[in-house]
Amino acid sequence: MPRVLSLSTLYPNSAQPRFGTFVARSLEALQRETEWDATVLNPIGVPPLALGAYRARAEAAVAGVEHGVAVHRPTFRLLPGVGGRFNPAAIAREAIPLARRLHREARFDLVDAQFFYPDGPAAMRVAKALGLPLSIKARGADIHYWGAKPYARAAMLEAGKAATGLLAVCEALAGDMQAMGLPRDKIAVHYTGLDRDRFRPLDHTRLRPRLAEELDLPLAFAEPLLVSVGALIARKGQELMIRALPGLPGARLLLVGKGPDEAMLRALAMELGVAERVHFLGLLDHDMLPLVLSACDAMVLPSASEGLANAWVEALACGTPLVITDVGGARELVTDSLAGVLVARETQAVREGIERVLAEPRDRQAVAATVERFGWNANARALAAHYDRLLEAAG
Repeated sequence: MPRVLSLSTLYPNSAQPRFGTFVARSLEALQRETEWDATVLNPIGVPPLALGAYRARAEAAVAGVEHGVAVHRPTFRLLPGVGGRFNPAAIAREAIPLARRLHREARFDLVDAQFFYPDGPAAMRVAKALGLPLSIKARGADIHYWGAKPYARAAMLEAGKAATGLLAVCEALAGDMQAMGLPRDKIAVHYTGLDRDRFRPLDHTRLRPRLAEELDLPLAFAEPLLVSVGALIARKGQELMIRALPGLPGARLLLVGKGPDEAMLRALAMELGVAERVHFLGLLDHDMLPLVLSACDAMVLPSASEGLANAWVEALACGTPLVITDVGGARELVTDSLAGVLVARETQAVREGIERVLAEPRDRQAVAATVERFGWNANARALAAHYDRLLEAAG
């Protein structure tokens, strides 16, 4: 049985149970559906004085077997706000001794990074220490955000050139990686997966009364209901949605996610007189999210950048069309009007896109069929085939 050591700063833990769940689902499916055995190194950054949320993260740095996958959580010294350039080396310092011990106990065949920065440069050091081939996956923000910082870009290019193979979550991101200077012949596209038992069209007509009760929301049956799933940060564009609401009489907006922009967004909704129609739901349980998506008429996410957002795929799988910007792999999902519309990143365009989707009711099963190729089993088999190719190339 071939074995992969996967380094991922994106991974759920007891302090952040929804953080990087897509990485966990992918590796769990790899373990379950293929011959590959996965072990995870999930480094957790802790500052010298761990208070508040950092204290909870430090307490979450425990090892165990989670859903069939062995997970180890070394901590590394984090300098919040200023330590980005130092994180790969700090992670490697803690990860390499642990990786060597695990490698002695049961040899690995491959080292894998699930995010390009800081994971990629750190995993490069681990792979060199173990003398193993390396795979690095890009997801979007790692290329677009970190790639814009000279120190991170240089480290990513070094790691990418040292890697045996690279992955991108969509064709568009593969092109961005090539434009950044990464070797295109090393890059394969690896689409996200999807829990098809959970994310599917549910009974649209009966969901609103249930959600009104469970989430304490004043939902009416006939009013337009919009949802946005994503961290409350400027890049995701929730401000544009709230600014569009005054021109969408009766529409109600559900914001799923948390982030530093929440106070600003609440104040903006109050200033525009739409606060009673904007509802902040926070981080929903994964069993509640499909209910919310299925109950809504459109999923709106005017992001400045994305790879191929899991929220896009999950919304479509629930039969809910998209109003999103033309970023990342958007055109790989929205191939016709059935899946929704692509809009410019400005208030009027977002409002007009929402109006277009609301004016054209769609068969929810047909919308869900647009993402029928996505699934964690297919994701796992594609990942295993990628790993197999790298072992063959490495000899």
